[in-house]
Amino acid sequence: MRYSHFAAATLTAFALPTLAVADNHGNAEDQALMIVTSDAVQTQSMVMILGNAMREQGTDLHILLCDAAGDLAVDGYSSAEAINTPPGHPMEQIKPEGLLQMLMGKGVTVDVCAIYLPNSEYGEDDLLDGVGVAAPGPMAEMMRDPSISVYDF
Repeated sequence: MRYSHFAAATLTAFALPTLAVADNHGNAEDQALMIVTSDAVQTQSMVMILGNAMREQGTDLHILLCDAAGDLAVDGYSSAEAINTPPGHPMEQIKPEGLLQMLMGKGVTVDVCAIYLPNSEYGEDDLLDGVGVAAPGPMAEMMRDPSISVYDF
């Protein structure tokens, strides 16, 4: 898996200061599922930034990429544009696919929707190493589990 120093610096710079919260690292009950369908680069990037903050606060994070957002999981994909960061940030611009790869390097689980590949020009071999194809049954179980927070973007 490719790892981007650009993405690491970006997420580190966007990390929120640690607040006085319980240490939930390793707590199987602190889980979240982020479902991303948006093709908007700002939305995709903010999902990754928020996901990283949740991960740093102890959440076991799972990201499901569907529709246009599935492209982020394709090896060699590059967003058409980068987003500008706030003044004073060490990086002037960021891209969501780099942030996603950094999250994967930190243990975040990433899948594409089961219908993404059959409805795109890509096959399973085109996905980044470590990206899976979500099965509807287990994904539905996660969505129905009251102990798992589900967010969609």
